[in-house]
Amino acid sequence: MKWYKNLYLGEEIAPKARKIINKIKKNKPTIDVYVIALASNPQNQLDLIPSWELLQKGYPTDRVRVIGLAQGKKEALQLVTSLVDEVYQKTGDVKILEYLQNEWREQT
Repeated sequence: MKWYKNLYLGEEIAPKARKIINKIKKNKPTIDVYVIALASNPQNQLDLIPSWELLQKGYPTDRVRVIGLAQGKKEALQLVTSLVDEVYQKTGDVKILEYLQNEWREQT
């Protein structure tokens, strides 16, 4: 898994983000946490992945590029909505994947 430097965090998860990130990196279970990642399917822009799914044996975590974390599905959807708004405000478009890939390149 690769982690975006300027990780997007939901309000509920922000205070405990470091602890949650460490748990995910160590393949330990987390309760009601969603990982927001760049899409694995080229027809999509983002993936919302329940953290328990990452624990499954054989899950291709090496391809997951995490851009955000949220506590629960509702917060994950709110975070994605905020991200769409941010991208639109900065670019005049909603090409989230393209925007994040460019941001990702700039930080490496």
